[in-house]
Amino acid sequence: MDIHEYQAKKILSNFGVTIPRGGIVYSPENAENKAREIGGSRWVVKAQIHSGARGKAGGIIVCNTPLEVAQATDKLLGKKLVTNQTGPEGKIVNRIYIEEATDIEKELYLGLVF
Repeated sequence: MDIHEYQAKKILSNFGVTIPRGGIVYSPENAENKAREIGGSRWVVKAQIHSGARGKAGGIIVCNTPLEVAQATDKLLGKKLVTNQTGPEGKIVNRIYIEEATDIEKELYLGLVF
């Protein structure tokens, strides 16, 4: 099943799992407005492609102001991210997920095979 992070988080929230506040955007202007709507003082701008290791490929950026959120979104939209999962052809970023930054105490990964 190919779903984006924001879609997976929506599914999890429907089952009562607490997720950070966030939303999908398609332009720097939308991103800046979304950061203001979410509130807080730090946000994470995340490229939405079907691949892991987006952070290592430069597809995840932590920002401290709504303007930085807009600038990070502008930097990522249209960018080709290349990861081990995409292969050398990479994938073009067409949508961005903005969410409030959280302090991470522990990171867990889950995989399912049917």
